[in-house]
Amino acid sequence: MAAWEDVCRSSPELAPAVQRRFEAHGLGLLATIRTDGFPRVSGVEPLFTRGELWLGMMPESRKALDLQRNDRLSLHSATTDKELTEGDAKVTGRAVEVKDETTKQQFLRWFAEENGHAPDGPFHLFRVDVTELALIRPGGDHLVIESWRQGRGTRRIERR
Repeated sequence: MAAWEDVCRSSPELAPAVQRRFEAHGLGLLATIRTDGFPRVSGVEPLFTRGELWLGMMPESRKALDLQRNDRLSLHSATTDKELTEGDAKVTGRAVEVKDETTKQQFLRWFAEENGHAPDGPFHLFRVDVTELALIRPGGDHLVIESWRQGRGTRRIERR
């Protein structure tokens, strides 16, 4: 698994493009695995900073409890239209819970720097170890699909 900065080094064009898709709206859709094995999709505000992809969550939220039990996740950027005019980004990986209070306080400062506010009260904090990412964009009369997978590198496919 790779830290976000490692993915950026490995795929210097794709990783920043994926990050821009998430930062364009500040919202992602997080897929986790419920106790019964079915998927759960929840909104989340991902933060890309200091070479990492961070996910903060309300205390005891279902998505946080899911990740504590099963660390696998997929994160999807907010899609604005069915034509994917602005692109469609996905990150897959594993969540690593951060319990260190110093790091959690730094995260709050970083979040406030990016968003103008920070959540208050207790929260769960996860860092994402990335295993895959993808970006789908229109390319005229076809779709351009770029992907990166750890150990495989970056690929580009054009589909009509």
